Amino acid sequence: IAGDPRIHDVLLSGGDPLTMSDMVLREILQRLKRISHVQVIRIGTRIPVTLPERITRELCRTLSAFHPLFVNTHFNHPREVTPEAIEACRRLADAGVPLGNQTVLLRGINDSAAVLRELFRKLLAARVRPYYLHQMDLTRGAGHFRTPLSCGLKIMAELRGALSGLAIPTFVVDLPGGKGKIPLLPEYGQLRGNQVILRSPRGDEIIYPDID
Repeated sequence: IAGDPRIHDVLLSGGDPLTMSDMVLREILQRLKRISHVQVIRIGTRIPVTLPERITRELCRTLSAFHPLFVNTHFNHPREVTPEAIEACRRLADAGVPLGNQTVLLRGINDSAAVLRELFRKLLAARVRPYYLHQMDLTRGAGHFRTPLSCGLKIMAELRGALSGLAIPTFVVDLPGGKGKIPLLPEYGQLRGNQVILRSPRGDEIIYPDID
Protein backbone atom coordinates (compact mmCIF):
# COMPACT_ATOMS: atom_id res chain seq x y z
CA ILE A 1 0.00 0.00 0.00
CA ALA A 2 2.78 2.41 0.92
CA GLY A 3 4.43 1.77 -2.43
CA ASP A 4 1.36 2.54 -4.55
CA PRO A 5 0.21 6.19 -4.43
CA ARG A 6 -2.97 5.31 -6.36
CA ILE A 7 -4.41 3.76 -3.19
CA HIS A 8 -6.44 6.35 -1.28
CA ASP A 9 -9.06 4.13 0.41
CA VAL A 10 -8.20 1.02 2.45
CA LEU A 11 -10.74 -1.57 3.58
CA LEU A 12 -10.01 -3.97 6.44
CA SER A 13 -12.25 -6.97 5.92
CA GLY A 14 -12.82 -10.74 6.19
CA GLY A 15 -12.15 -12.62 8.34
CA ASP A 16 -13.39 -10.06 10.77
CA PRO A 17 -10.82 -7.39 11.71
CA LEU A 18 -12.55 -6.65 15.04
CA THR A 19 -11.69 -10.14 16.28
CA MET A 20 -8.12 -8.85 16.60
CA SER A 21 -6.98 -7.38 19.88
CA ASP A 22 -7.08 -3.62 20.38
CA MET A 23 -3.28 -3.58 20.38
CA VAL A 24 -2.92 -5.34 17.01
CA LEU A 25 -5.72 -3.31 15.44
CA ARG A 26 -4.18 -0.07 16.71
CA GLU A 27 -0.80 -1.03 15.21
CA ILE A 28 -2.36 -1.72 11.80
CA LEU A 29 -4.30 1.56 11.85
CA GLN A 30 -1.21 3.51 12.92
CA ARG A 31 0.81 2.06 10.05
CA LEU A 32 -1.93 2.92 7.56
CA LYS A 33 -2.28 6.42 8.96
CA ARG A 34 1.43 7.08 8.41
CA ILE A 35 0.98 6.52 4.64
CA SER A 36 0.43 10.00 3.23
CA HIS A 37 -1.74 8.98 0.26
CA VAL A 38 -4.19 6.88 2.34
CA GLN A 39 -7.10 9.26 2.98
CA VAL A 40 -9.86 6.97 4.25
CA ILE A 41 -9.91 3.73 6.26
CA ARG A 42 -12.92 1.42 6.28
CA ILE A 43 -13.65 -1.61 8.45
CA GLY A 44 -16.09 -4.32 7.41
CA THR A 45 -17.37 -6.27 10.40
CA ARG A 46 -20.23 -8.41 11.65
CA ILE A 47 -19.11 -8.09 15.27
CA PRO A 48 -21.92 -5.67 16.30
CA VAL A 49 -24.31 -8.50 15.33
CA THR A 50 -22.47 -11.60 16.53
CA LEU A 51 -20.38 -10.34 19.47
CA PRO A 52 -21.65 -6.87 20.44
CA GLU A 53 -19.83 -6.94 23.79
CA ARG A 54 -16.58 -6.68 21.79
CA ILE A 55 -17.52 -3.05 20.99
CA THR A 56 -16.03 -1.71 24.21
CA ARG A 57 -15.43 1.90 25.11
CA GLU A 58 -11.70 1.26 24.76
CA LEU A 59 -12.16 -0.08 21.23
CA CYS A 60 -14.27 2.96 20.35
CA ARG A 61 -11.55 5.28 21.71
CA THR A 62 -9.01 3.44 19.57
CA LEU A 63 -11.08 3.80 16.41
CA SER A 64 -11.90 7.44 17.06
CA ALA A 65 -8.19 8.30 16.92
CA PHE A 66 -8.02 7.41 13.21
CA HIS A 67 -10.70 9.51 11.53
CA PRO A 68 -11.75 9.58 8.75
CA LEU A 69 -12.66 5.98 9.58
CA PHE A 70 -15.90 4.26 8.57
CA VAL A 71 -17.45 1.01 9.80
CA ASN A 72 -19.77 -1.10 7.68
CA THR A 73 -21.80 -3.69 9.57
CA HIS A 74 -23.65 -6.74 8.21
CA PHE A 75 -27.18 -7.04 9.59
CA ASN A 76 -29.30 -9.35 7.45
CA HIS A 77 -32.55 -9.67 9.42
CA PRO A 78 -34.49 -7.45 11.86
CA ARG A 79 -34.15 -10.10 14.60
CA GLU A 80 -30.42 -9.39 14.60
CA VAL A 81 -31.05 -5.80 15.69
CA THR A 82 -31.05 -6.73 19.37
CA PRO A 83 -30.74 -4.31 22.32
CA GLU A 84 -27.10 -5.40 22.66
CA ALA A 85 -26.41 -4.74 18.97
CA ILE A 86 -28.10 -1.34 19.19
CA GLU A 87 -25.91 -0.44 22.20
CA ALA A 88 -22.77 -1.52 20.28
CA CYS A 89 -23.77 0.73 17.37
CA ARG A 90 -24.54 3.59 19.75
CA ARG A 91 -21.05 3.40 21.23
CA LEU A 92 -19.46 3.52 17.78
CA ALA A 93 -21.68 6.38 16.65
CA ASP A 94 -21.00 8.33 19.84
CA ALA A 95 -17.28 7.94 19.10
CA GLY A 96 -17.88 9.72 15.80
CA VAL A 97 -17.63 6.59 13.66
CA PRO A 98 -20.03 6.74 10.66
CA LEU A 99 -21.92 3.45 10.37
CA GLY A 100 -23.24 1.81 7.21
CA ASN A 101 -24.79 -1.60 6.67
CA GLN A 102 -24.45 -4.18 3.94
CA THR A 103 -27.27 -6.72 3.76
CA VAL A 104 -27.10 -9.89 1.68
CA LEU A 105 -30.36 -10.94 0.03
CA LEU A 106 -31.01 -14.54 1.22
CA ARG A 107 -33.73 -16.87 -0.03
CA GLY A 108 -36.18 -17.78 2.73
CA ILE A 109 -34.48 -15.42 5.21
CA ASN A 110 -35.02 -11.83 4.13
CA ASP A 111 -36.26 -12.00 0.52
CA SER A 112 -39.37 -9.90 1.08
CA ALA A 113 -40.01 -6.17 1.16
CA ALA A 114 -41.77 -6.46 4.53
CA VAL A 115 -38.77 -8.04 6.25
CA LEU A 116 -36.25 -5.63 4.73
CA ARG A 117 -38.46 -2.63 5.42
CA GLU A 118 -38.47 -3.55 9.12
CA LEU A 119 -34.71 -4.15 9.08
CA PHE A 120 -33.85 -0.85 7.40
CA ARG A 121 -36.12 1.14 9.71
CA LYS A 122 -34.53 -0.45 12.77
CA LEU A 123 -31.04 0.20 11.45
CA LEU A 124 -31.72 3.85 10.72
CA ALA A 125 -33.15 4.27 14.24
CA ALA A 126 -29.91 2.73 15.55
CA ARG A 127 -27.90 5.36 13.56
CA VAL A 128 -26.79 2.84 10.94
CA ARG A 129 -27.32 3.90 7.32
CA PRO A 130 -28.46 1.07 5.00
CA TYR A 131 -25.73 1.16 2.35
CA TYR A 132 -25.86 -1.93 0.11
CA LEU A 133 -28.36 -4.69 -0.52
CA HIS A 134 -26.15 -7.36 -2.08
CA GLN A 135 -27.20 -9.94 -4.58
CA MET A 136 -25.57 -13.02 -3.10
CA ASP A 137 -22.16 -13.88 -4.54
CA LEU A 138 -21.64 -17.03 -6.60
CA THR A 139 -20.31 -18.87 -3.57
CA ARG A 140 -19.85 -22.64 -3.75
CA GLY A 141 -22.05 -24.53 -1.31
CA ALA A 142 -24.46 -21.66 -0.67
CA GLY A 143 -26.50 -21.68 -3.86
CA HIS A 144 -29.68 -22.63 -1.97
CA PHE A 145 -29.68 -19.10 -0.49
CA ARG A 146 -29.48 -17.34 -3.87
CA THR A 147 -32.43 -15.37 -5.21
CA PRO A 148 -33.13 -14.36 -8.83
CA LEU A 149 -32.15 -10.82 -9.75
CA SER A 150 -35.82 -10.09 -10.41
CA CYS A 151 -36.51 -10.67 -6.69
CA GLY A 152 -34.12 -7.91 -5.61
CA LEU A 153 -35.44 -5.50 -8.24
CA LYS A 154 -39.04 -6.16 -7.16
CA ILE A 155 -38.14 -5.57 -3.50
CA MET A 156 -36.37 -2.29 -4.33
CA ALA A 157 -39.44 -1.08 -6.23
CA GLU A 158 -41.64 -1.93 -3.24
CA LEU A 159 -39.34 -0.13 -0.79
CA ARG A 160 -39.34 3.09 -2.80
CA GLY A 161 -42.04 5.34 -1.42
CA ALA A 162 -42.54 3.16 1.67
CA LEU A 163 -39.27 4.26 3.30
CA SER A 164 -37.38 7.53 3.50
CA GLY A 165 -34.52 7.81 1.05
CA LEU A 166 -32.04 7.51 3.93
CA ALA A 167 -33.34 4.01 4.67
CA ILE A 168 -33.10 2.66 1.11
CA PRO A 169 -29.80 0.97 0.18
CA THR A 170 -28.37 0.49 -3.29
CA PHE A 171 -29.05 -2.96 -4.79
CA VAL A 172 -25.70 -4.20 -6.12
CA VAL A 173 -24.18 -7.20 -7.87
CA ASP A 174 -20.52 -8.06 -7.37
CA LEU A 175 -19.51 -9.13 -10.87
CA PRO A 176 -17.63 -12.45 -11.26
CA GLY A 177 -13.93 -12.28 -11.93
CA GLY A 178 -13.25 -9.24 -9.75
CA LYS A 179 -14.89 -6.86 -12.22
CA GLY A 180 -16.41 -4.74 -9.45
CA LYS A 181 -19.85 -3.91 -8.06
CA ILE A 182 -22.61 -2.47 -10.21
CA PRO A 183 -25.98 -1.03 -9.08
CA LEU A 184 -29.24 -2.42 -10.42
CA LEU A 185 -32.39 -0.27 -10.41
CA PRO A 186 -36.05 -0.94 -11.17
CA GLU A 187 -37.20 0.63 -14.43
CA TYR A 188 -38.62 4.05 -13.62
CA GLY A 189 -38.41 5.80 -16.95
CA GLN A 190 -38.52 5.30 -20.71
CA LEU A 191 -38.58 7.32 -23.91
CA ARG A 192 -41.70 7.29 -26.08
CA GLY A 193 -41.01 9.29 -29.19
CA ASN A 194 -39.79 12.64 -27.88
CA GLN A 195 -41.51 12.24 -24.51
CA VAL A 196 -40.02 10.98 -21.25
CA ILE A 197 -42.44 8.77 -19.30
CA LEU A 198 -41.58 8.35 -15.63
CA ARG A 199 -43.22 5.88 -13.24
CA SER A 200 -44.01 6.86 -9.64
CA PRO A 201 -43.50 4.40 -6.75
CA ARG A 202 -47.27 3.75 -6.90
CA GLY A 203 -47.09 2.86 -10.57
CA ASP A 204 -48.52 6.11 -12.00
CA GLU A 205 -47.10 7.14 -15.36
CA ILE A 206 -46.05 10.78 -15.52
CA ILE A 207 -45.09 12.70 -18.66
CA TYR A 208 -41.95 14.62 -17.66
CA PRO A 209 -41.22 17.89 -19.53
CA ASP A 210 -37.64 17.38 -20.68
CA ILE A 211 -35.51 19.85 -22.68
CA ASP A 212 -33.45 19.43 -25.84
